[in-house]
Amino acid sequence: MKRLGALLASLLLAGSLTACGGTAAQEMQSIQVFAMDTVMGLRACGGETEAALAAAEDEIYRLDEALSRTREDSAVSRLNSAAGGTPVDVGEELRDLIARALDFSAATDGAFDITLAPVSSAWGFTEDTYRVPEDAELALLLPCVGAEHVHLEEGTAVSLDQGTQIDLGAIAKGYASDRMAAIYQEHGITHGIVDLGGNTWVCGGNLEGEPWQIGIQDPARSAGALAGILEASDAFAVTSGGYQRYFEENGQLYHHIIDPATGRPAESGLTSVTVVADGAAGNGTMCDALSTALFVMGEDRALELWRSGVYDFDLILVTEDGRLLATAGIADRFRPDDSAGYAYEIVS
Repeated sequence: MKRLGALLASLLLAGSLTACGGTAAQEMQSIQVFAMDTVMGLRACGGETEAALAAAEDEIYRLDEALSRTREDSAVSRLNSAAGGTPVDVGEELRDLIARALDFSAATDGAFDITLAPVSSAWGFTEDTYRVPEDAELALLLPCVGAEHVHLEEGTAVSLDQGTQIDLGAIAKGYASDRMAAIYQEHGITHGIVDLGGNTWVCGGNLEGEPWQIGIQDPARSAGALAGILEASDAFAVTSGGYQRYFEENGQLYHHIIDPATGRPAESGLTSVTVVADGAAGNGTMCDALSTALFVMGEDRALELWRSGVYDFDLILVTEDGRLLATAGIADRFRPDDSAGYAYEIVS
């Protein structure tokens, strides 16, 4: 069983789709794209709207091909299939993205890890052929998991230790949202939304000149039920939750967010993590990586990283014991949904 889309941009309380761009009324234009195993929605107004949406669509398809580990012709697949220790020229873009991933791994004590590819496949999450692997199978795979098995070589080359493979699924959509923001800026877009399925970027304010209102999915209820609403302008917001993709076997639920330390679905006491940051370049990638890592790390370690100031972001956490936490930086922009029944806390 699978459910996609933690941050539901379709629930944006945006008002009319016209009267954009000051005195010269323009129509909000939109497209829908299926890529990265996700239905994506893009909306834009102002500037070179049609050109921006066309360029954004092309870029999404390009990234889907370039960053996929299931396409035999992608640089990721070439790297994964090379003999252990063999440098592979992956190009500047992919090498830089891998380097950032390694930085996130270091900052989160390994909670973020792109080398979980064989483990994720063992659970069937990559191929949608779900199964519970035996302990012995995971024991063989785990020694090949860890950032220390990825080596940045000279130029644009990368090598992997024998048995190690990478999967950029926990960072690719965040990087794509950064690219969408750059394309919108290049084309002068003044109002817009990019919803990449749990990864949301909002451009400017809504069509009435107010912040966009982003619905945060309640992980304990069906799709469309909200834990709360976040007001945002020129910002990234990315959610990770165990409810997004999971399966059930013998009465036990298994979700797709794997703890690199155990090779099993993370048991951190959290059911949802939303990371919010301003629209600065690169923050989409950061939010995507951190939302996964902080879900694995759990409440205490997540808040410890937030307080450390290593990265500039805010958090909305939903816990298994029925609490909803928002960090102080966005507390005045987040409105919990009382019908969800969570005990609401502001964290400072």
